[in-house]
Amino acid sequence: MIGFDATGEGAALLACAPALALAIDRLLGEPPLRWHPVAWMGRYLGWAGARLAPRVDALRGLSDARVFWLAALSWCAAAAAIFAASWLVQQWVLAQPAWLAALALGLCLKPLLAWALLHDEVLAVEHALAESLPAGRARLARLVSRDVSSLSAAEVRESAIESLAENLNDSLVAPLLWFALLGLPGAALFRFANTADAMWGYRGVRSLNGVARDWTWAGKWAARADDVLAWLPARLTAALIVLLGGARGWRGLRGEAARTPSPNGGWPMAAMARALGVRLRKPGVYTLGEGGHTPEPADTLRACALGARTALAATLLACAAVLAEVAA
Repeated sequence: MIGFDATGEGAALLACAPALALAIDRLLGEPPLRWHPVAWMGRYLGWAGARLAPRVDALRGLSDARVFWLAALSWCAAAAAIFAASWLVQQWVLAQPAWLAALALGLCLKPLLAWALLHDEVLAVEHALAESLPAGRARLARLVSRDVSSLSAAEVRESAIESLAENLNDSLVAPLLWFALLGLPGAALFRFANTADAMWGYRGVRSLNGVARDWTWAGKWAARADDVLAWLPARLTAALIVLLGGARGWRGLRGEAARTPSPNGGWPMAAMARALGVRLRKPGVYTLGEGGHTPEPADTLRACALGARTALAATLLACAAVLAEVAA
């Protein structure tokens, strides 16, 4: 981990930070928005995006190239500030006694993870579907950005399972991997990149604060940066799902993952489809797990259980990686 060496008990305590963060995530949930670092990132991105992405109803102003480079510069400046601030926090934390440093690291890492919220929201979609299809659609709308108004019950369930698999990487495995590699600055940098992709990384028109804006060039840097930082974690997530879910193995997974537009999202989604033996579709875009059955309520529960096992395994791997690094 950046700037710290420890041995014996100190190294063991620091290695517990990822596990502590996961425990806090389950027991306490998300911090209030006013204290949430990801919410701070979102506020900056909303403010900057409103000034970078051109309105579709306005006269053409800056060239595409200028929009791209201004957005890239805004992303890089914020990323550098977040990395530096996280490094300073970590330096202060690591100057404390080992037990306090481990506790503080877990508390600081927690807001950069969001597994419990994802798990509970996916289960809530299934519970809402048991009440009515409109209730299930309304609950799913909290998870996905796509139009849910015309989805069938099966499509709602498919979307929920896809969201669980894809966000298992974005909300847990990837931050843990970057924490293991670069400490808090790495986890914070990834969360910023992922949040920027969610807010800016579109290939056309999308509304921000009620105003339709063209993100074709304003969001291109953010989308590519997220692709780079999520490349390895997405494949690690898929590997864990394969190992823990009794999937049909790694063979053929690459080709199936390539059916999705995302270079990374298809990996955990395809692995989850194979592990559950279900078909996951986005009509007109892709089908994963061809030959599998249409997801049923029990499959949502199985997906959440497999996600929980994967989350635990990823956390233990992160603990082991941190222990090896700080004790080296």
